[in-house]
Amino acid sequence: MRAKVLTMVLLACGALLAACGGSDPVDGTAGAQAVVPTQPQNLDRSCDVALYPSAKWTQCEAQNFAKVLQAPLEEVANPAFLARLTGQSLTNIGTLVARDVADPSWLLVSSTPLDQLLAALKNPAMLSTTLQQVLAEVLEDPEHALSLSLDTPVTPLLGSYVLSAAGDPFRYPGVKGPDGDDFYNNEAVVTPVVFYDSGCARLSGRVWQPKSIAAGATLPGVVIDNGSVEAPEPLYWWAAQALVRSGYVVLTFDPRGQGRSDEQTPSGGQGTNINPSVFWTGLVDAIDFFRSTPGTPYPNNISCSYAYPTKVAPYNPAYAAIDPDRLGIAGHSLGSIGVAVVQGYGAPGADPWPGKIDKSNPVKVAVAWDGLLKPGGGLIGGAEQGGGIGNILYQLGIADPLFRLVIERGLPNFGARVPAMGQSSEYGLFVSPYLTPPDPEQRKSQGFSAWQAAGVPVFEFTIQGSSHAEWSQIPAFPTTSWCPDTKSGACTGGWGEPMAQYYTLAWLDRWLKKPGEAGYADADTRLVDDAGSEGAVKMSFRSRSARDYPDRSGHRQHCEDIRAGCGP
Repeated sequence: MRAKVLTMVLLACGALLAACGGSDPVDGTAGAQAVVPTQPQNLDRSCDVALYPSAKWTQCEAQNFAKVLQAPLEEVANPAFLARLTGQSLTNIGTLVARDVADPSWLLVSSTPLDQLLAALKNPAMLSTTLQQVLAEVLEDPEHALSLSLDTPVTPLLGSYVLSAAGDPFRYPGVKGPDGDDFYNNEAVVTPVVFYDSGCARLSGRVWQPKSIAAGATLPGVVIDNGSVEAPEPLYWWAAQALVRSGYVVLTFDPRGQGRSDEQTPSGGQGTNINPSVFWTGLVDAIDFFRSTPGTPYPNNISCSYAYPTKVAPYNPAYAAIDPDRLGIAGHSLGSIGVAVVQGYGAPGADPWPGKIDKSNPVKVAVAWDGLLKPGGGLIGGAEQGGGIGNILYQLGIADPLFRLVIERGLPNFGARVPAMGQSSEYGLFVSPYLTPPDPEQRKSQGFSAWQAAGVPVFEFTIQGSSHAEWSQIPAFPTTSWCPDTKSGACTGGWGEPMAQYYTLAWLDRWLKKPGEAGYADADTRLVDDAGSEGAVKMSFRSRSARDYPDRSGHRQHCEDIRAGCGP
C-alpha cells in the first residue's frame, strides 16, 4: 500500500512538483515521452556477487583500490603537467602579492579610520570634514577603529593557490589551450568579485557567464560551495567551466577562512573547519550576492562598509543574465553538507529561509558531491540525532574524537525540499582499502532514503574506485584518473571527474532548463543512459547506486540498484 501511495505522489510531482517540496518550471510539457533506461550489455558483475572471503573478492578489491592511485601516478610521469603546475604556481604567488600590495588591508590588521584620513590628505580641503566623520563613527561603534583579519602571506593556508592548491593548472587565463585562453577569450566572461559575509569577512570569488547570450534571454544560475580542509576556489573550476559551456551563470567563491577570503571576521569570528557553519551561512550569503541587482544591492556590503577600505562589488555584475526563478546549488565535502542544509530551509517543520534578499528559499535543485546529508538538525553529537555525526563522519572519513574537536556546533533544522543528487566516493578522505565487505546500502540509505520517503526526487551514485578528493582536482592527491592526456593543452579523459561532470550537468539540466535551451531535450535520456560510458560501468560494485524521480512525462524513474539493471 505504501509503495502505491509513493508512486502516486511521485507521478503527481511530475506535473506539480512545487507541491512536493521541489520546483520545476518545465514539467508538464505537452507531448513529453517517458524515457526508457538503456541496459548495459556484457557488464562484468562478477565483483558485485563475489563471495567473502574468497580469492575473487580479494582480487576485485585490489583492482578497485588501484584506481584511486591513478591520478598521482599520471601527474608525476607527465613532464608537461609538472611544468604547467610549477609555472602556474609562480604566477599565482605573484597575483596574491600584487593584491596585497595594492590593498594592504588584506594583511593582518586594518584601520579603516586611518585609511580614510590618509586618503583625505590628498585633498586638504576635505581633511576637517573627514576627521569629524571618522571620530563620530568610532564613538558610535569602537569596532570601526580596527579590523583584525589575521590574513598573512601564508594564511589562509592555501590562499597562494600554489601546487596542490592550484587545481588543474590548465584552467587559468594565460594558458594556451581549450580550457585556458580559448575559454576566457571566446567562451566566457569571468569577473573577480569581493563581497562581505554576514560577519563582515571579505569573501573572494568569481562570477562566470557565457560570452554570447541571446538578446533578451536569461539563464539559470548555480552557486558552488567549496569543500573544507582549506580547499580553495580553483579546485572547482572544472565545474564552473562545464556549466558555462552548458548555458549557466555561475558563482564560485572561497568561504571564510579558506583560499583568498579573510581568515576571520574583524571581530574574531572564525571560519573553515574551526567553524563549519560558514559552509551553510556563507552559502546563504553567496546566494544573496548572486541574486543582488542595482535595484536590490547586496545588503552585507552596506552593513559592513566600515570594516575595510577594500572595493567590493555592490551587486552581481551578471545580474541581467540570470533568470531569478532558476537557481541551483552544488557543493563538496562540508560544502555538500552546506548544500543539504541550505536547500532544506523552509521545508515543512524546518528553519525558515535566513537570506536577506528573498522572503523564501529560492533554491530549486541541489547536487551534493560526497555526499547527500540526511535531513535533520540540532547538536551534532550522535548518530541517533537528525543529520547525525555518524552520517557526517561516514562521508568525511574522520574518526569521532577528532571530529568533536573540530565541530561542536549545531546544525540548522532542515528538510528534503528540492530535487537532490548525491555523488559519493568509495574510499573517503583517508584512503584505505576495504578489508571486509561494506554494507551495500550504507551510502544510499542516508540522504537518499530520506528524500525518497519525503516524495522528493533523488538520485544517488558512488563512483567506482574513487576517493573524497574526486571532485576537487588536487594535484598529487589520491584520486582516479583526471589528467591522462595533455596533448591538446588541457587535461582530457579520466575516470571519476568526467562522470561527476556528466551527471551534475544532466541533473541540473533536468530541473532548470527550458525548452529550446541546450541540454533540455536530452536531460531525461542522459540520466538513464545506464549503458553509456559514464553509466553503470563506472558505478561502485560495493555500494548500490539508485534513483527515484519523475521524468518530464511524469513517468517514475525508479531503480534501487542501477548496476543490476533497471527495467522500463
